[in-house]
Amino acid sequence: MQTLNLRSNHDLRDEIKAYWSIRAETFDSQPGHEIFSEEERAAWHALLQRHLGDGTGQTALDLACGTAVVSHLLDDIGYRVTGMDWAEPMLERARAKAKTRGRPIRFLMGDAENTMEPDGAYDVVINRHLVWTLVDPLAAFKEWHRVLKPGGKLLVIDGDFVNTTLVAKITGRLAALMARLRGRNARPQNGPGAVLAETHRSILSRVYFSEGARAEAVADLLKAGGFSSVIIDTDMGAIHRTQRKNFDFLKGLERAAQHRYAICASK
Repeated sequence: MQTLNLRSNHDLRDEIKAYWSIRAETFDSQPGHEIFSEEERAAWHALLQRHLGDGTGQTALDLACGTAVVSHLLDDIGYRVTGMDWAEPMLERARAKAKTRGRPIRFLMGDAENTMEPDGAYDVVINRHLVWTLVDPLAAFKEWHRVLKPGGKLLVIDGDFVNTTLVAKITGRLAALMARLRGRNARPQNGPGAVLAETHRSILSRVYFSEGARAEAVADLLKAGGFSSVIIDTDMGAIHRTQRKNFDFLKGLERAAQHRYAICASK
């Protein structure tokens, strides 16, 4: 039974890696992933500084860094950043972006759940929209605790993308109806977008947080993983307001109604 479970986890992790490798091509074109205004960039800077402070002279590990959006935010406020991702297409874009900006961000191919980095190597560990994908979050949290220096901080930025509020449900349905009225459903239902959406649903149904990554549940596991001073911050309004300008009205309302949060914890 244990062998079957390990095999299942291995297969799921491979699927997750393949999914994000495919998503790399369009990742930076999507609001909520890339940053599209200096106003939004400032809102992200404010969140990071609120929890992590100025990064001058400090090291940071950005796990599942993707195309390095968060890595650049950390670099902006003074951190010496290492970005880690296991999808080579993401890292290709991350390296190109850093080269274009002339930023000395270091990139490694690696597994966020088993970084292979030395004990106590970083002042800060951060990730955005990673926790909901984890197969074994407790083991991952222990790993992140291990690579932090004593007194170091972890910042998790994530959300519950399963359980939606009534507002999110209504706006989501209205958005779908508007799309149909505009003829957007004329696209093939079995095209690449539909296949990716189904893959996303399949992955979400099998990860640890398949019923939704609620902030309180994540915080409890962080404590079990050795972290202390665990603080849940749901004040994401400034970021959501700037992002809303890049969504249509209904999509902006839907996102603002979602359970999104930052959790800061200390070693």
